[in-house]
Amino acid sequence: MNLSFAYFWGEMTRDPLLCAAIVLTLAVILVNGWTDAPNAIATCVVTRCMAPRAAILMAAVFNFLGVLIMSSLNATVAETITRMVDFGSDSHEAIVALSAALFAIVVWATLAWYFGIPTSESHALIAGLTGGAVALHGGLGGVNGAEWIKVVYGLGMSVLLGFGLGWLVCRLVVAVFRRANRKKTEKIFRAAQIFGAACMSFMHGAQDGQKFMGVILLSLFLVNGSQPAKAVAMPVWLMLLCSAVMALGTSIGGKKIIKSVGMDMVKLEKYQGFSADIAASVCLLISSVFGIPVSTTHAKTTAIMGVGAVRRLSAINFSVVKEMGLTWILTFPGCGLIGFLMAKLFMRLF
Repeated sequence: MNLSFAYFWGEMTRDPLLCAAIVLTLAVILVNGWTDAPNAIATCVVTRCMAPRAAILMAAVFNFLGVLIMSSLNATVAETITRMVDFGSDSHEAIVALSAALFAIVVWATLAWYFGIPTSESHALIAGLTGGAVALHGGLGGVNGAEWIKVVYGLGMSVLLGFGLGWLVCRLVVAVFRRANRKKTEKIFRAAQIFGAACMSFMHGAQDGQKFMGVILLSLFLVNGSQPAKAVAMPVWLMLLCSAVMALGTSIGGKKIIKSVGMDMVKLEKYQGFSADIAASVCLLISSVFGIPVSTTHAKTTAIMGVGAVRRLSAINFSVVKEMGLTWILTFPGCGLIGFLMAKLFMRLF
């Protein structure tokens, strides 16, 4: 299939439904930028290692590099997203249902942002797409169980591995620097914290950038009445588009999420912020290599909890954790239901 920008633009201008689906996908990426991408730089900002503007610029650069490099090496996350649900062979109904699912994700994520809760756009995306496919097929016939089960694995992996690695990395850092002069280590951990935030931004692009590129490719396949290919070379223009829109979203509304993740949940020092970033980055790297779509929000926030638990469990603000956990639990049924209802409505209207 032709994936040049000229072909993409021509298809968008020719088909209003495809144009609507792409605009909604970009809206979801924008929302991801202000609700999910700030997780990558939250600890770096709140420990005063970088100013918010500089951190956002760095996040934009490393998000793009993550998309570019990981997509070139291993694009299985994007492939999982394109094959997770089946929108059928009717291109008109398929693109309408997909647009409804994307609209549901924007609604859900915007509500979470309004209340300052770091929701998972990854799981909102999966839930919304599933709700749309169920509405289209009138049952679970449109859900690919073999690909969907990877989401369940990812949920467990990001939570357990994030917390465990956060605790382990922080313990190692404390052990290595236990005899070091505290003032001298400040400079070391300032630089290390910036490195850790760059790693997190890179892995955020590698994970979430691939998911949204997968949705745009899915839109192109659906409008042409074809099935998603098993292996697709991601075009550079698509990587640039996704990372630019994500960076714009981060610059618009990232401060609320930075405060929730980096300040309200656990009070962090520089060495703790570095530990959390490295732990979450490793968790995301392992998931990306195996093509498992995971939530960067889950990986980062649980890594911060693990870091906080090194000192004592009471260092964790469990009221914030409870609020986040409730949002995560409600994302699948809540966003899935909105996707289902919006798909039913859109199919009647269009």
